[in-house]
Amino acid sequence: MIKKLQELETECLKAFSSISTSAELEASRVAYLGRKGRLADILADLPKLSNDEKRSAGQKANEVKSAIEGAFEAAVARIDSAQSAKRAEKEWLDISLPGSEPSVGHLHLTSQAIEEISDIFSRLGFVRARHPEVDWDYYAFESLNMPKDHPARDDWETFFVEGENNRVAEGEKGKIVLTPHTSNAQVREMEKGQLPIRMINIGKCYRRQSTARHLTMFHQFEGLVIDKTATVTELKGVCDYFAKAFFGEGRVTRLRPYHFRFTEPSFELDVSCAVCDGSGLVAGAKCKLCKGGWLELGGAGMVHPNVLKAGGLNPKEYQGFAFGWGVERTAMMRSGLNIDDIRIMYKNDLRFLQQF
Repeated sequence: MIKKLQELETECLKAFSSISTSAELEASRVAYLGRKGRLADILADLPKLSNDEKRSAGQKANEVKSAIEGAFEAAVARIDSAQSAKRAEKEWLDISLPGSEPSVGHLHLTSQAIEEISDIFSRLGFVRARHPEVDWDYYAFESLNMPKDHPARDDWETFFVEGENNRVAEGEKGKIVLTPHTSNAQVREMEKGQLPIRMINIGKCYRRQSTARHLTMFHQFEGLVIDKTATVTELKGVCDYFAKAFFGEGRVTRLRPYHFRFTEPSFELDVSCAVCDGSGLVAGAKCKLCKGGWLELGGAGMVHPNVLKAGGLNPKEYQGFAFGWGVERTAMMRSGLNIDDIRIMYKNDLRFLQQF
């Protein structure tokens, strides 16, 4: 038995020294040292020996087992070292080279404009509010003094939400529409009953238009002031302050009398065009964007008495003014941008977007 144990030790040490993979090494360990391995087979005859032979064989068996386990650990270390060396060579990295900075995006031009607009009006005491972008046509039209036969309420101008059986969805306050303007916020804000009101609402709007100056989806910011002493003079001051804060001191503004159903008197606020510098011409040709030197910033005016009534207020006690302007068009009119087509803002062209 002692001879067999010596032969097993020699064979095992030789085998462990030539194995090059962890899988083969583990298989050999089980074959030699496992419960049904070679060492266990040899020791199965131990009960047949005399007491003296048992003592000598047991001592030798322990020596052989220790030698085999030591050889196994040495083989494990050798194989791990070789694998680490191969991995290090394969995954070698020169840490002395400068790293590659990941590409980091930034806010879209429209989002940047929204943040700046919010900041400018916050200086004047306007509080940011949020109102639905999918709403009843009552808030989008009827509460704003637009009768049911008004052209804006047909499906040529407005997106109506489709309900069951391919019919326009309707509810307690009329049809459901994608808001064509942020003015739906006016009566909703008055219904809160928290007076006086100094609100700015910025949201998405939807219209069936797509030109160099119009998008089917665009953003507007709606300002509303309701108080007992609101005047046209204050409205003009707010508009002038915003124009100079956003566009710069060099831009010129003008108020044009206009007609809106929800304000009386009503005005259009224009800003001199940044593309043609207010001349209406670019390289001798008519400016593609403004076509006359001025760009329409948006509408404004004193809140119509019927709108105040719809909001639950007494027109003899309260008055106010409102204004609604497009965010994208406002951003386009900044000095130095020279954007002559509003649609480019949403074409996802990185060559354009990365400039801002």
